[in-house]
Amino acid sequence: MLYDSIGKQYRQRRTTEDRLRFPRIDDIARRLGHVCVQAVPVPRDCVDGFLGAYWARPEAYLDPAARSAMSGFANLPELEAGLLRLRRDLATGAWQDRFGALTEGGQLDIGYRLVVAAMQ
Repeated sequence: MLYDSIGKQYRQRRTTEDRLRFPRIDDIARRLGHVCVQAVPVPRDCVDGFLGAYWARPEAYLDPAARSAMSGFANLPELEAGLLRLRRDLATGAWQDRFGALTEGGQLDIGYRLVVAAMQ
């Protein structure tokens, strides 16, 4: 997924704590029984401010106020190095060259899922 390559470019890999906090859907389904899983695409103009909300406006990630509202940034080691790379790549146009096609759509599936289980 192209969005995953953006994450790998500008942040460290997911931590063990993230894997514990966000279990695999298969693991959830095993515990809940039959589940329905639906993709939740994020609109390009999303204003909620969660980690994936600014996929089409990456400059927002440079804003400390925006980052402070995203719990995902609280646990990222060596955040400054990724922010410096992002700032440089936005300034030089490298980000646009690599990922600009991503921003052309009205919404993007970046992995958020709604899991619904029928409780019996």
